[in-house]
Amino acid sequence: MVGKRQTKKEDLKARLIDACTELIREQGLKNLRARDIAERAGAALGGLYTVFDDLDGLILHVNSGTLKQLENTLNTAISPSAAIEETFLSLSLAYLRFALAERNLWSALFEHRMPEGVSVPEWHLAEHAFLIGLIAAPLARHMPDASRQDVAIRARTFFAAVHGVISLSLEGRFVGITPEVLEREITVLAGILARSRS
Repeated sequence: MVGKRQTKKEDLKARLIDACTELIREQGLKNLRARDIAERAGAALGGLYTVFDDLDGLILHVNSGTLKQLENTLNTAISPSAAIEETFLSLSLAYLRFALAERNLWSALFEHRMPEGVSVPEWHLAEHAFLIGLIAAPLARHMPDASRQDVAIRARTFFAAVHGVISLSLEGRFVGITPEVLEREITVLAGILARSRS
């Protein structure tokens, strides 16, 4: 009996995550409502709260799925034997193309905020680590005298640079770059970052 109940709960959880993913993909986080998610999942509104504590908990699970997709995309884009310039270029362009292809889901990774006084769970913070790790690994080989902490800081700086250009551009900020030339400029930026390792 317990097994059947657990199976039903897991099925409902999967349907809610799928429904929430679809709605965020279609409309972004703005105006996302628990009622719409439950309806899309074919569930009662109360059912959502038997699986998740609140809407934020569900969004974290959607973001978790997006991070896994992004990790697979970035891992597929690089070769372990590639030079650092090629690695940074491949990572940067793969990141850009993912952001363009899954714009609302990608944006949700950075737009979502937990309620005031509530921390992001450690398990979810840990899921972001690969973003820095993929940069830090090749970087460490080219900064042999640097401490692990300094390599991590430089990797974070590199990520912030590429992410910042993409984010500002896709948000249409006045300092952003138009989509027509964004890939070209990301290519230039990746080259600059790969060469500035000292």
